[in-house]
Amino acid sequence: MTSIYDFTVRAQDGQPISLKNYTDKVLLVVNTATGCGLTSQYKGLQELYDRYQDQGFEVLDFPCNQFLGQAPGTADEINSFCSLNYQTSFPRFAKIKVNGKEADPLYTWLKSQASGPLGKAIEWNFAKFLIDREGQVVQRFSAKTEPKELEEEILVQIGKPNQSNIVKTLRW
Repeated sequence: MTSIYDFTVRAQDGQPISLKNYTDKVLLVVNTATGCGLTSQYKGLQELYDRYQDQGFEVLDFPCNQFLGQAPGTADEINSFCSLNYQTSFPRFAKIKVNGKEADPLYTWLKSQASGPLGKAIEWNFAKFLIDREGQVVQRFSAKTEPKELEEEILVQIGKPNQSNIVKTLRW
C-alpha cells in the first residue's frame, strides 16, 4: 500500500527530500500562496504547529502559483514574507503544481485518496490533507477551512497509538 513516505519532494533549493523523514508523524500537507485572500491562514497553521509539534505534528508547506499567480517570487522572497508577516517556522518546500498534467506526484496521490469540493482537483490555495502516523490520508479539508477547525481531528491523530508508543509502554 502506498503511503506518503513513498514520495520524495524538493526542498526550496531543489534538493530531494524523502518524506520518510516524517515517519510516525501526524502531518498536515497544505498548498499555500502569499498573495491570496486566504494567506492569513498561515497564522493559524503556525499556531497549530507551535501547539502540537512536540507531540509529533508537522505542517508541510508547498507553495503553489497555479491559482491566479498568487505565490509569486523566489523561495527566499516567500520565506521572508512568511517569516516577517506570520513568523512561520514549519517546513516549506519548493513551489509545485497541484493540478493538471504537471501536478507533483505527491499531490496526484493525495487527490486520489480523498476528494474535495471539486472532486479530485485542488480547488484553491490552502487545501489541506491530514495524514496519520502510518502515512495515510485521514481527511481532506477545503481551502476555506480555517486551521483552528482541524484541531479536534489533529488531537485524535496525535492520540492514536503507534507501534513505537506501544513498545515503550510495555518496556517500563
